[in-house]
Amino acid sequence: MPIAKLQKENVTTLIDDSKAHAPLRAWVAQSVRNYLLQLGEQPASQLYAMVLSQIEAPLLKVVLEHTRQNKQQAAELLGISRATLRKKLKQYNLIQN
Repeated sequence: MPIAKLQKENVTTLIDDSKAHAPLRAWVAQSVRNYLLQLGEQPASQLYAMVLSQIEAPLLKVVLEHTRQNKQQAAELLGISRATLRKKLKQYNLIQN
């Protein structure tokens, strides 16, 4: 069972990572199902990129808000390099110069 640390106001708590992500995973699955149902017989493409952008952009924005725009802390929280974070912020027009 994967364990993750949840830190809030200088208190670190261990949580069961698989349970923590179950609601988000279920929400994403249901959202994709709804999207495909709405499409019906219409042709579609680039579903993977569309879903990633719909999740990634708000994730980056919320994490930056949480870290008070500290990109180093945001990158660490996300588990990506600062360079990757900067690239993604540019990709979604979230970068502040």
